[in-house]
Amino acid sequence: MELRTRALQVLLIADPQAKAAAARELHAAATAMTGTPSASPAADGAPITPSPDCGTSPALAPEVWLDTSAILVPETEPPGRPARPRLVAALQVASRSPYTPEGRAALLHAIAHIEFNAINLALDAVWRFPDMPRAYYLDWLRVAAEEALHFTLLDEHLRGLGRAYGDFDAHDGLWTMAMRTAGDVLARMALVPRTLEARGLDATPPLQAKFAKAGDARAVEILGVILRDEVGHVRIGNHWYRHLCRERGLDPVALYPELVERHEAPKLRPPFNLEARGAAGFSDEELAYLRS
Repeated sequence: MELRTRALQVLLIADPQAKAAAARELHAAATAMTGTPSASPAADGAPITPSPDCGTSPALAPEVWLDTSAILVPETEPPGRPARPRLVAALQVASRSPYTPEGRAALLHAIAHIEFNAINLALDAVWRFPDMPRAYYLDWLRVAAEEALHFTLLDEHLRGLGRAYGDFDAHDGLWTMAMRTAGDVLARMALVPRTLEARGLDATPPLQAKFAKAGDARAVEILGVILRDEVGHVRIGNHWYRHLCRERGLDPVALYPELVERHEAPKLRPPFNLEARGAAGFSDEELAYLRS
């Protein structure tokens, strides 16, 4: 099994529960292959010097390997999606209050939809961009598995409320940004993990407070798991964004607003979770800009 090829195959799975299970199995295979519980020191904040590994690594087991140089072509247009939820414009998605049973289910569904899309985004980062260091692919396989866990936890909780993923309308903003950045891995790192996912760092504590007030302790617990893991995901995005900027001789701070403008990314708006953003690897200069 070649890991990037399998990542593309998993991305094309339409059934959400099957995709989540396959993403976790794929990461388990990658972990067994490398013999380490975590793919890259970048994932836990330690410094890393990636090797320019291209092609099949001789260090990998023969039954599971990684081809970093392959140009992959999907058989159908990714991602695989279920027939529901119905995708509508963001402004058409109904407002969600957690203080009624229906509103709480709708809000949990919206978060589950984000996590389902996050599985797709991580898998897409693996197959789409060749000639990155080996650690890059292992990092994003780890992210895909953790997003799959998040989706599974939310899906199970939603079912406990008598609803299911697909019962409410949703929008496609996350995948839209994936397509806008499909031609450049640097733009992808800048505008998906360190922009869209970083917004989750800001939004999660207020959501936890709302669910706590609504008496949903399980939702608060699940969001705690998500927040913990998303700090690592954003840190991975920051690491590879800066790695690519160094390779191309670019200033990561000066480049970022140019990428936002070029790819029509959402503008940053307060309030910001500065503590979580600092833990996720945003620089003092970037945090000072947010404070101002």
